[in-house]
Amino acid sequence: MSPAHIGKTPCGEGEPVLIAFEIGPTITGLQTALIMTRAAALAGAQAIKVQILDAERLVGDHGLAASWTEADDQVHTAPAVEVLRRRALSKDAWWELAEFARKHGLLFFATVDYPESLEIACSSGADALKICSGDITHLDWIEEVAQTGIPIMVDTGNAGLGEIEAAVEACVRAGNSKVVIHHCPSGYPARRKSINLRVITTLRQMFGDEFPIGWSDHSPGRDMDVAAVALGVNMVEKTLTMNRHQPGPEHMFSLECEEAAGFVQAIREVEEAMGSPRRVMDRLEREARRGARRSAYLMRDVAEGGVLVSGDLDWRRPGGGIEPGDARWVTGRVVKRAVTAGERVDLSMLEAGGTT
Repeated sequence: MSPAHIGKTPCGEGEPVLIAFEIGPTITGLQTALIMTRAAALAGAQAIKVQILDAERLVGDHGLAASWTEADDQVHTAPAVEVLRRRALSKDAWWELAEFARKHGLLFFATVDYPESLEIACSSGADALKICSGDITHLDWIEEVAQTGIPIMVDTGNAGLGEIEAAVEACVRAGNSKVVIHHCPSGYPARRKSINLRVITTLRQMFGDEFPIGWSDHSPGRDMDVAAVALGVNMVEKTLTMNRHQPGPEHMFSLECEEAAGFVQAIREVEEAMGSPRRVMDRLEREARRGARRSAYLMRDVAEGGVLVSGDLDWRRPGGGIEPGDARWVTGRVVKRAVTAGERVDLSMLEAGGTT
């Protein structure tokens, strides 16, 4: 798979994991959005993501409740429309935030829900548009978003594999194959038993030859993100907050701003540690191997013209000489000169000839 490009940033096999900080559900106005965007840039991330939603229109039943677990382990509820309403900004504010992100070298990603929010995202210069997991079966909407030609991030949530395929096909049908498929466990926070990290492997097997695979985290800390990177995701999306103890569905499992740099560093370290599927050793590794392995050393003095037998050999560190697996090339050979106990055996001390 050739890497996809989001803006000018490559995303795909052989490229660094693209790290995006999600600030959409945790902002409390433009100022907090700007602060978290700056923190994301200073941490070394490549993108921020927001949610440009029309809460009043999206939630038809204002009695619908959102529920989540906070740090006190208690389940909390609030009207879903109220939860979504808190993350709204004006059109001008979205534009200002997008420009601020660009000035700080960040890509600007946005979840959209209706043509009006799509227009705001496009006019602000969004680098990628996200389809939330709840819209994965809304194929007409997916096609409309994909027709912009802007890269599409598809959150899979509780979707079945057939639904994921249909959503991706809707993008391709609309002429847009710039798709990132995100594994996104549901729950606030996600229960460990429902995270199913192995789904990443399934998505890579199904789609990895054509599309990058992403990971949208709903779990506290960074352990699941490190695991996702080890399983081969090409993008990680992690929620950032000003204060993990604020009330709301996504604060308690988010990173606080001062933790963002450590998170990015952890991702980069595990990337480096993953290395190559080929076992290619550098100079330091070769030197360490030589010190740990064994070579043939003489157990006794042997006169010139004597014949070495297996009992003459002892296997000692360091390596670099005759290895244990090559003993057959030494035993039965005639020594060209007198050798003494403790010498390391070298082919140059032996006459040419066969083995016994």
